[in-house]
Amino acid sequence: MKTTLIIGALVIAIGLLLSWGRLFPTTQTVLITDPNNLPGIETGNVPWIPEMANLRARLADIGLPALASEGSALHIHQHIDIIINGNSVAIPAGIGIDEAAGFISPVHTHDTSGVIHVESNTVRDFTLGQFFDIWGVRFTKNALGGYRADTRHTLKVYADDKLVAGDPRDLALTEHEEIAVVYGTASSTLAIPSNYTFVEGY
Repeated sequence: MKTTLIIGALVIAIGLLLSWGRLFPTTQTVLITDPNNLPGIETGNVPWIPEMANLRARLADIGLPALASEGSALHIHQHIDIIINGNSVAIPAGIGIDEAAGFISPVHTHDTSGVIHVESNTVRDFTLGQFFDIWGVRFTKNALGGYRADTRHTLKVYADDKLVAGDPRDLALTEHEEIAVVYGTASSTLAIPSNYTFVEGY
């Protein structure tokens, strides 16, 4: 009798465990790490404007919050230069800021100076790849928008005048960092910006 009760209890327990997942399903968010799969991503040539229609969806896809206001737990700045075929690309104001919808990304721009603002409600690392994902411009180790590295052209990233090894998407955004993203012919010689003078308070 006792054995029968034990077996019955075990059967019931196993049944409950098997049905738990169906009764209380757990959903795990899968982050998108390939920018080609992000909604609204720009794969053409310059000029690039901040893509707003899919900004909230992209933030969710890359695991960043849409904040109601700028965060204060982490507040740092970087400067970025983009040079394509020897020409500087304008960095637009308002990257990561959807005023109409009332939210802001932890990584954004306020003006056209090229200064990136990291204003987060949590202390964590943010990367160069995330900045371009927020902007809505494709950026991989081999492509920038519609510009692709090939036998004649290279895509290189420099941080404080040093060539970034490995995948440049993983470059961490650090305080007062000067970042240069350079695309052009392999034989071209360009002056790589090595520093930037931040205004007082940045």
